[in-house]
Amino acid sequence: MSSLDAPQFVVPPENRIPVNGYPGTMAPIPPSRMFLIRDALKAYKTKMGADAVTYDASQGDGGASLPGVPRELYERALALQLEHGSAYDQPWGTVQFRKAVVEQYWHLDAAAGWGTENVIAVQGGRDGLNKAYQAMIALGTKQIGSLLVVSRVPWISYNWGPYGMGLNVLLAPGDPAEGWRYTPEGINACVEVAAKEGRKIAGLVITSPDNPTGRTISIDEQVLLAKTALEAGISFVLFDWIYHWVTDAGPSDINAVLNAFTPEERDRLIFLDGLTKSLGASNVRSAHLLAGKAVINYLTSQASHGVIPAYFSQAVAIAAYEMGFDKAAAGIIEPCRQSRRVLREVLLREELPFIMGDGYYAFIDCTAAIERGGLGDSEGLLKHLGENHGLAVVPGIYFSDAGKYWIRFSYALPPEVTSGAVARLFEGLNAL
Repeated sequence: MSSLDAPQFVVPPENRIPVNGYPGTMAPIPPSRMFLIRDALKAYKTKMGADAVTYDASQGDGGASLPGVPRELYERALALQLEHGSAYDQPWGTVQFRKAVVEQYWHLDAAAGWGTENVIAVQGGRDGLNKAYQAMIALGTKQIGSLLVVSRVPWISYNWGPYGMGLNVLLAPGDPAEGWRYTPEGINACVEVAAKEGRKIAGLVITSPDNPTGRTISIDEQVLLAKTALEAGISFVLFDWIYHWVTDAGPSDINAVLNAFTPEERDRLIFLDGLTKSLGASNVRSAHLLAGKAVINYLTSQASHGVIPAYFSQAVAIAAYEMGFDKAAAGIIEPCRQSRRVLREVLLREELPFIMGDGYYAFIDCTAAIERGGLGDSEGLLKHLGENHGLAVVPGIYFSDAGKYWIRFSYALPPEVTSGAVARLFEGLNAL
């Protein structure tokens, strides 16, 4: 023991973090540019009057644009909270939540070897993603500065969330004609680039339905891509299925994925799901990760000194799973399904190139209109549509350079609103 008169390290020399100045050389993480969308609509109302009708096809919050969480689920969750009390829970959540996830939601196949100990509750999708990135580094490459592979046009937080955790993000090759989807060849090309850089790849993110493109890929294709990644030496594959209930074909079958891999390979898979999109529960912050026990044990240890999930967010999920999730989420799923038909029909009729699978979004190629109007890129189109036509969309340039001339159009709206929004879109494009 050291003298009480002298400072003492908590860990011995061999376990101390080496001095590294990388935070001082990082690029600034940019804040959201969504305020430009609000400014454009404000300019339209200033021009046309405070009561002028506007359409917001930019957002991804079903709780704002659709009914969101049914009142009866909140009431059931409140009853659960009152019964449960306000004492600390485990860093992984509660036994009640784990059982509901395994038995009532996923119906996990015992043959796959996963059960309640493979579940950890997290405070929303971003918390789950940050925890997954931590595990990829600590249990995978064991190196800050490792790579995370995402699609060519990724959700904006896939660019910056991992970077803040110490991962460099690598955009995979992709063809817009194929919705920038991964290919086995593209994944292997990422591995080659990593090797030339002297780096390892901590993880590959597979998201379906996708944000921002709306691209949806089959379970068989997801399995092929995941196997390609693991065989190429990528440490983990993360399946982000946060939109998978909002589809025409129904939710993804996790058992089909788990049973396609060996027990050793399963330990390198991580699944993220939650209530944010499918139940319109953005501010409830309820999500969970499923992973191998080594990952869950690591994250439990980390969460015990960090973010412990709130019980009420688990209670809302438990209430939804008790009801039957298809019934609980019908207020989001059905309007999106109807709006999807409305939007697809118009886009096909107008022969405008687009990507559209399921989820909340269509990704629309507006190159011709942007060039006709001399707008520069899709941020210029946002300003034109918002200020002159009262329509908000998200510029594809916000996601990556590959989306420079594209826009993300959200149809997480009642179908009659989607119909009005798409009419404003073509009014604005034709005005150019």
